[in-house]
Amino acid sequence: MTSTPVTLSLTDVTLLSRRNEQILGHITFTVNQGETLAVVGPNGSGKSSLLHTIIRQQSHDLGDINLNGQPLNTLPARERARQIAFLSQTDVPDFRLTLEDYVALGRLPHAGKLSPVKEQQIIHAAIEDTGVQAFKHRPLSQLSGGQRQRAALARALAQMPSLLLLDELTNHLDPSGRVELLSVVKSRGIAVVAVLHDLQLAQAFADKVLVLCKGKQVICDIPDRALHSGILFPVFGMTSVDVSHPENGKILKIFEIPSVEMIEATAY
Repeated sequence: MTSTPVTLSLTDVTLLSRRNEQILGHITFTVNQGETLAVVGPNGSGKSSLLHTIIRQQSHDLGDINLNGQPLNTLPARERARQIAFLSQTDVPDFRLTLEDYVALGRLPHAGKLSPVKEQQIIHAAIEDTGVQAFKHRPLSQLSGGQRQRAALARALAQMPSLLLLDELTNHLDPSGRVELLSVVKSRGIAVVAVLHDLQLAQAFADKVLVLCKGKQVICDIPDRALHSGILFPVFGMTSVDVSHPENGKILKIFEIPSVEMIEATAY
């Protein structure tokens, strides 16, 4: 079973608070099937708000959000649930659920469409792909933070979405675990919008990078341009340097850790 090809497009999307303060302003980008868009920016820059706006947990005030050319707000909730999976930082599952039962919740939007045998195959494949098959009968309360993070991704993958929204997937994971799960996501060949704090991961896995600062879109471009020092210094107070790998010659981007003085000098 394959997901439906998808193009997500945002045009001039603006989100205002109840006090009419701008949370997001004029966000514009497109993500096609098989592409990964990394969303980066300092804390409070609107990254999570952007994902909540796409999933329509927060209504936007201006602009257009389209899925395959159709306004997202015209799609029935059940159809949105079939096409879009959202892994949120704020998800609080019932810790009495076993990992397998939790992952099975991802199949609810598709209830009745497949045989029970096929449903179980999808659930077990998601569990295996995320490396938590050894814990599938354990309650969530007995899992580590990293294991629960993997279970949450397994639930999202079991949903078989066309568009996957990830809010800090790599929290609670060690470096190898971060690479492993992002590789799993990338291998699905679907459209992905992922909030990341690790710029190295954005450089390695993203086709495009959206840089946000104070709710404003600074740039949306390929990683080499979006993560250039001319962008990073005003936003993060840090620079990037391209160096050649001593063994294979591959160009690596090294990100300089910001100093207090550099942060205080930022322009945004």
